Amino acid sequence: MGVPAHWIEAQYRRAAAAMQTSISPTAIRKSRPGFGQHIVPVRGAIVASPVPAAYDPDPDYFFHWYRDAAIVIDALRQLHECGAAGPEAMEHFTDFVHFSRSLELLDGAPLAAAAGRRNGVAAGFVRYLRVPEELAAVRGPLVAAESRVNPDGTLDISRWSRPQFDGPPLRALAVLRWLGGTALHPSARAAAAALLRSDIAFILRYWNAPGFDIWEEELGEHYYNLCISAAALRAAARWRGEQDEIVGARQCQAMAAQIAARLDDFWLADSGHYRSRVLTHGPRSTKELDISVILAAVHAGESGAAHTVDDPRLHATLDRLDAVFNTHYRINRERAPGEGPAMGRYAGDAYYSGGAYYFSTLGAAEFCYRAAINAERSSWMARGDAYLATVRRYTPDSGDMSEQFDQETGRQTSAKHLAWSYAGFISCIGARRALVGCA
Repeated sequence: MGVPAHWIEAQYRRAAAAMQTSISPTAIRKSRPGFGQHIVPVRGAIVASPVPAAYDPDPDYFFHWYRDAAIVIDALRQLHECGAAGPEAMEHFTDFVHFSRSLELLDGAPLAAAAGRRNGVAAGFVRYLRVPEELAAVRGPLVAAESRVNPDGTLDISRWSRPQFDGPPLRALAVLRWLGGTALHPSARAAAAALLRSDIAFILRYWNAPGFDIWEEELGEHYYNLCISAAALRAAARWRGEQDEIVGARQCQAMAAQIAARLDDFWLADSGHYRSRVLTHGPRSTKELDISVILAAVHAGESGAAHTVDDPRLHATLDRLDAVFNTHYRINRERAPGEGPAMGRYAGDAYYSGGAYYFSTLGAAEFCYRAAINAERSSWMARGDAYLATVRRYTPDSGDMSEQFDQETGRQTSAKHLAWSYAGFISCIGARRALVGCA
């Protein structure tokens, strides 16, 4: 069937415009009356969704997630480099760096000790507040282990899955790519370098600490976190070498090698796939076969070795994921010729529709396009286009992209205008263009 070039280009423009509404959303106000909060975003913050929902029924994603923000700022770089973003892109990046650095000064201890901490919090919401002991521990480097903060630059006071360690390595990779390919103002470059050093230090200190997975559901050791941490340290080693920081470069390289060796242990030979996690407590997870393993290789952005898009074991993992979602999703059993499977997160997902995710399906497509560079080009290209054709089928004429589309009906569900969905489209098409050239 193929994917029409005119649709790709039109949707690319829509995604670029829609994604940027989540960057520095200073004109949007968000009230959380149950918590007695009125959030006024500041420049540099990036919200996961610019729609101020409140589980009514859409989820409240009006937070600056470290992970999502890094993915979005990297997609903005891609827009900038191909001329699809205006001059404000450089300003957005600079604001993002300054906002990210300001978060390093956050300290939860005064907030936890405040006598009026519960003032304004509705009785029914008190149980959702973070316990004071946990909040008081948030200071120094552990601020970067917060999964999310408010876009006004304050700590999230609600209970959530913490700590989480994927934000700093993803941010380090994004910042390194901006530093490597963009003519930044010297002051912006210096600020970005300072942020990068903080993130490198964080990775070196916490890469093997137990944390929550990319979906913020289970505590343990996670393939995704380890893979992007190794990639970030390898890239940081090259950058430090360019700065004549030989000792620091060797430290990063040595630690990256140690992490890579640990990643090898995630291969399940009997099952024929990489497992996504090793839990800290309890029995083995039912979520071991998880699209996060594929997204790890995509976000790491490397090739030519194990745990990259050229790894045959990752190819086998993608095959196993195809089989799972082909079996479980009705929309896959009814798909047209030339369409690939709509991809979710893992079997048995119960979040909202438990359905296909735009960024999962786009991540699978991008994986294929990147794999095509060093493998059998035509078959990988066709496979990527098949996933993209499915994305096209479930994207309305408006170009709007939510978080999910229902596994039974294809109807959009969960958060509206998810910034990661748009960023995933931009990154996917960037990889495709590297194969076929810009239209």
